[in-house]
Amino acid sequence: MAMTKVRPGRATMSLFRTRGRPHASASSNGGPRRDTAVIDWAAYIDGNRVSTETVADAVRLIRDGRLTADGDSAGFVWVGLHEPSAAELADLADVFGLHPLAVEDAIHAHQRPKLERYDDVHFLVMKTVGYVQREPGGDEVVETGEIMIFCGADFVVTVRHGAHNELGPVRRRLEKNPGRLALGPAAVVHAVADSVVDGYVCVADAVQEDIDEVEEAVFSPDRTDESRRIYRLKREVIQLKRAVGPLAGPLRNLSGRRFVPAEIKEYLRDVEDHLTRVREQVEAYDELLNPILQAHMTQVTVGDNQDMRRISAWGALFMVPTAIAGIYGMNFEFMPELKWKYGYPMVLGIIAVTCVSLYRGFRRNGWL
Repeated sequence: MAMTKVRPGRATMSLFRTRGRPHASASSNGGPRRDTAVIDWAAYIDGNRVSTETVADAVRLIRDGRLTADGDSAGFVWVGLHEPSAAELADLADVFGLHPLAVEDAIHAHQRPKLERYDDVHFLVMKTVGYVQREPGGDEVVETGEIMIFCGADFVVTVRHGAHNELGPVRRRLEKNPGRLALGPAAVVHAVADSVVDGYVCVADAVQEDIDEVEEAVFSPDRTDESRRIYRLKREVIQLKRAVGPLAGPLRNLSGRRFVPAEIKEYLRDVEDHLTRVREQVEAYDELLNPILQAHMTQVTVGDNQDMRRISAWGALFMVPTAIAGIYGMNFEFMPELKWKYGYPMVLGIIAVTCVSLYRGFRRNGWL
């Protein structure tokens, strides 16, 4: 079926307040302003997108079965939202029967990755990550967001918090593969999970580059202070670990759910394999940064010891003339060689020979 634009009849009552496409208008700072949290929606029939003017039209299209003679549309609705308000999500909750606890989690975010079931609706939470610079020329940091997915028999509602892992490209890639979309809402769940895990891979590779730079700097002959950067990387790795690690259980449980077709289960296992690789990679980063930090601190200690040894060696060199000059400066009347005309050159010679001998000895032992 080709992509069409359908406006269903008015036989079905309005399910919730009609929300049109978001539009940009001038805001106080001159930038675009979005007047609704709804980013995109569509009805999908046999894997093909059917555009409608409102979300309510898409729901009526699927649930009224307007496109088949037997009254069964065999499709689903995909509604995508970005940081919705309580009122906006409450409209969808009434239509799709979303559990109040899951709706509250989707509004406030800051949840651990998890998979829960409320009657016939599955609720999946995933952390998104990005490696960004908070200020120009500053250090890169790991920023996290969240994607929540409500998955039912004839609908998928994706709720995104944060600026990472936009789902527009995911939707467009899926729409180029009608055969995959025809498998139902589980295909959307897999595509979103795959996009999130791919984001983990990109951030993990970027962190790996920074760790390699720090490791090279620590073991270079130039003395640099990398302790601050190492501690920052350890903090970012911990942040990444908190996002990646807890998702393994929900993905594993998702692969075993009955609403997921066998074809999608194969793809989910592939996503789980990628997640396992990233998780092991992140754990290795944490283990690698500890010896790098220890090596750096050891090098700092060795450098300080070398400085102290060099200072002590120069102090010993200056101690010889100071001691001899101090002896002859005591102003006693009877002191050896005071009346001898070669006494002064002799003392200077002794000082010079002693200092040269000490200098050569310190150089031979690596103190200078």
